[in-house]
Amino acid sequence: MPIIITRTVKIVIFLFLLLISILLLIQKSYAKDISKSIENGQKKAAVCAACHGVNGNSVNPEWPSLANQSVKYMVEQLQHFKSGVRKNVLMSSQATNLSTEDMIDLSNYYNHQKPNIKAAAANEDVLILGETIYRGGIINREVPACIACHGPRGAGNNKAGYPKISGQHSLYLSNRLKAYRDNYDNRDEYGHNYSIMSQISFKLTPKEIEALASYMQALY
Repeated sequence: MPIIITRTVKIVIFLFLLLISILLLIQKSYAKDISKSIENGQKKAAVCAACHGVNGNSVNPEWPSLANQSVKYMVEQLQHFKSGVRKNVLMSSQATNLSTEDMIDLSNYYNHQKPNIKAAAANEDVLILGETIYRGGIINREVPACIACHGPRGAGNNKAGYPKISGQHSLYLSNRLKAYRDNYDNRDEYGHNYSIMSQISFKLTPKEIEALASYMQALY
């Protein structure tokens, strides 16, 4: 028995195929735009390499590696440096003249770079403590597990603006956690995500901060 395709069905099929074609064109255009942004970002990143290293892999443990970092997080931080919400003598001066397009290009470039793998720089007891807090938190102090926002491998969450912390220098990480802790009273001035981290870091001991930083450096 022959299958009869009604006019309505034909219209639905046509619209479906049209939608697929449009989505493919959008995807192709987006990929082209990203590729161009990465290319532009590489040129603009020449001055950044002095501190953040070639391809975003910093060799100085006081300065963060940016390779494969969240685009949203990097753009937000550059905006904070430019506006004065976040203060750093070097970064504030660098961000002053950056446009939003510059920030996006730089962030897209670094997001597509391959991070170097770093070895653990602490003994086993320290790493075990860091892993315990990272994966399970500290219940009796209401410290949430880091894994909830930063993921099982520390990749972060780009849509939420939660940064990638795996493979980051332990010294830089510990300094950031201490800064979150020390700015607890003024935490709301730095934004929602900063406030969250400040409330968490405030409950951590110096030993726990160092353990977490050491564990995250070796996390992949």
